[in-house]
Amino acid sequence: MAHPHIIPPGKKIDLKGFSTRGKDFHDNREQAEAELPELRIELAEWQRKLYSEGKQSLLVVLQAMDTGGKDGTIRHVFRGVNPQGVHVASFKQPSDRELKHDFLWRIHRETPGRGMIGIFNRSHYEDVLVVRVEKIAPKEVWSERYELLNQFESLLTHNNTRILKFFLHISPEEQLKRFRERLENPDKRWKFSPHDLEHRKHWAKYQTAYEDALEKCSTEHAPWFAIPSDQKWYRNWIICKTIVETLRDMNPQYPTIDWEPEDFSLDEP
Repeated sequence: MAHPHIIPPGKKIDLKGFSTRGKDFHDNREQAEAELPELRIELAEWQRKLYSEGKQSLLVVLQAMDTGGKDGTIRHVFRGVNPQGVHVASFKQPSDRELKHDFLWRIHRETPGRGMIGIFNRSHYEDVLVVRVEKIAPKEVWSERYELLNQFESLLTHNNTRILKFFLHISPEEQLKRFRERLENPDKRWKFSPHDLEHRKHWAKYQTAYEDALEKCSTEHAPWFAIPSDQKWYRNWIICKTIVETLRDMNPQYPTIDWEPEDFSLDEP
């Protein structure tokens, strides 16, 4: 069965036609929330096999508008996995040192090694999103990057890294609700920045930039998924389910041993 939110390669994208409501796709929240812990247990088991096998890796890319839920997704989906086998990288404004290199230099250093799950909280796609909308680079620069992104991901795939890219799709109404929650909750105010409201003014431009990224860079080997994320319970469930199904397909296995356990005795002398 085809994934309900995968972006087929070459598909023309209009995000206005993509629902942000998870309950349009799953009408039983209690069932989804009951399944999530079971999926996390299976995810943890596959992660142990992936780490011990040491031949493949998985890269999970999370992109979203402000308040889209990247942090929450990481916290809820990957709860219980062995942190030794998972690496989270967050990409913010490039440092002076990073700006002296090509735009993918800082990204490539954070890609997962064999046996690892890598999680990108924002990613290499910032260089065709914020760079474009905020006019940090001219069009002749960022417009050439889509093909470079595809080539980069093709290289990773060639080296046994499976790639899943999730766009956490929320509505402007839901974003405003979450901004208010951050302002009203002292424990969440640190997550709010006045710059967030400036970005909100460019909502339409960001949506257009995301449409181009999804359309130009969803490939067979590195697909994009537009995940309805107004309902956090659905977002967490469908992303965890997608990751588990991908690991099932990768099918990592514990290494075989070339000795017999019974040949060794641990009895006290």
